[in-house]
Amino acid sequence: MVTTPRSSAWPLALLFAALVVYASLYPFQGWRMQGVEPMAFMLAPLPKYWTAFDVVSNFLGYAPLAFLLALSLLRSGAGGWSWLLGFTLPLLLSFGVETLQNYLPMRVASNLDLALNGAGALLGATAAWMLERLGGLRRWSQFRADWFVPGAHGSLVLLALWPAALLYPVSVPFGLGQVWDRLEMELANLLAETPFLAWVPFRVENPLPLSPLAEAFCVALGLLAPLLMGFADMRSLSRRVGFLVAFFVCALAVSGLSSALTYGPEHGWAWITSQALLGLALAFVAGLALLALPRRVCHALMLLCLATSLSLLNRAPVSPYFDQSLEVWEQGRFIRFYGLSQWLGWLWPFSALLFGLRAIARHPGAGQGAH
Repeated sequence: MVTTPRSSAWPLALLFAALVVYASLYPFQGWRMQGVEPMAFMLAPLPKYWTAFDVVSNFLGYAPLAFLLALSLLRSGAGGWSWLLGFTLPLLLSFGVETLQNYLPMRVASNLDLALNGAGALLGATAAWMLERLGGLRRWSQFRADWFVPGAHGSLVLLALWPAALLYPVSVPFGLGQVWDRLEMELANLLAETPFLAWVPFRVENPLPLSPLAEAFCVALGLLAPLLMGFADMRSLSRRVGFLVAFFVCALAVSGLSSALTYGPEHGWAWITSQALLGLALAFVAGLALLALPRRVCHALMLLCLATSLSLLNRAPVSPYFDQSLEVWEQGRFIRFYGLSQWLGWLWPFSALLFGLRAIARHPGAGQGAH
């Protein structure tokens, strides 16, 4: 029996749909009836006030969703239905969130937004259909078979999400998962005036910040964890070398983009400090030294990197300057379009931990490492 290969496009499409809903309904507060007919926006005149950012974000926001959805349907053998469903399902999602915006005082339902979302969905579904017609899916399948072991699925999804997780500002470059500050505050608010408040393991007052060497160490660990995840599913040593180079180019580019979005384009490389440079160098040298590791050892070292970096980051305070920058970022327009990246940044290391534990628990003969 011929089985259809699992496609990484399915979970990516679902995650992108969650991003669209988050960006469309943020901040999810103040729900109430506003005396407006839910469908009235469909026949309303076009809005008088709009910005180029709104037009571009509404158009491009739905293109990747439709592309990933149509792609996953094509990979699942849906055939001719893939284009139709890839276009109509995102359009129905857009109609649903625009209707829900009638009940949010901070949001305005708009027929222009719906039209732009539909145009973006049309572009994305058509691009996936054309890619399939031109043989792009077949070549990708061949590339995936040539580069990755057959069991590579979860790692590809996590590696694809890692750059998006880096878009949300972090106090230590590549230091994802620093959540204890906010979690501690939320737990304190939730359990206030209850006996369970004493159960929360609050840190000592005024914890010491990371030393420059510890910060460089965290930078290196934050890079090594996804690097080792990729190494584990590479078919050969030469492919690991290619992945190593592409990985560091991507890491530099995405961190520069995150810094530019946070502090302005002129400060795109402000994150490159002496600690960051040392961490980058350590990670690159370690990556070269670990190229020939077996697959299971890669997963084991990845877990060690994640556990150590999470422990160091979550015992250190966030600097007041970074907190101020974060408030500006969260109150700006980027939170509406990149809002889900904060959750990716918080949850990615813990998802990678679960993935690594599952990979370690597999039978030793499941899949082959580099050879």
